[in-house]
Amino acid sequence: MRALANWSGAVAGLLLILVGGLIQAALPLPQASGGWALTPLPITLQVPALLLTALVCGPRSAILAAVAYLSLGLFQLPVFHGGGGAAYLLDPGFGYLAGFLPAAWLTGRLARQRGMNDVLNLTLASVTGLVVIQVCGALNLLLGALAGRWPGGVLPLLMSYSVGPLLPQLLLCCAVATTALVLRRLLLVPS
Repeated sequence: MRALANWSGAVAGLLLILVGGLIQAALPLPQASGGWALTPLPITLQVPALLLTALVCGPRSAILAAVAYLSLGLFQLPVFHGGGGAAYLLDPGFGYLAGFLPAAWLTGRLARQRGMNDVLNLTLASVTGLVVIQVCGALNLLLGALAGRWPGGVLPLLMSYSVGPLLPQLLLCCAVATTALVLRRLLLVPS
């Protein structure tokens, strides 16, 4: 029964990540005219989808979903932001994708600890996963810069890949934690 739960969680997580990669994140903001407008954010919803999978389904399902997502992208399916294929291993952004694996495991493990039945703890677990993704991506950028891989320098890449999307991703961690809390209660996930 546990294997079925792991695999069904992994399939659901993979679908969430795939669909999340297609959806541009947006924030509803009030307009001066009294209405509301969606303001696009510089990120997609694939990272929140991974973190949600880890918080709800646990580390095994989240890692299986992340491995499946990376495998699909590296085997020529255009699921990554810039397409797909083995050449993506040399892309500056691949370190962030590789960070999905440790982030999925750590976030899932934290979510299975005692006392993870409130929004604050789930938000902290989600932020921890986001930090792991950011650290893996930044390390990839720094190693690539040391190897002379990125001709424009590492600072513009860090601004583009890490600093720019960080605040919207942190905001989405709060939304992920709230959604995860509701789903965990609906699915009777032990906490």
